Amino acid sequence: MWNEIEKQLNIKGWSVYKLTKKACLSSNLLYELKSGRTKDVGFINMCKIADALEISLDEFKPKKGR
Repeated sequence: MWNEIEKQLNIKGWSVYKLTKKACLSSNLLYELKSGRTKDVGFINMCKIADALEISLDEFKPKKGR
């Protein structure tokens, strides 16, 4: 999941901080996800991230072959 978030941040030219502000999330949550210390951010938070990035939740689904 973090790979897709990072890809979208790069496309938009956003920092993690900007995403946390747009999604109304704690920066700690995203840094935990980035570091791999957490894998599950919860459905509501996933929706907030997808909405802030203006992408579908489907983008977070594992791709076949991974």
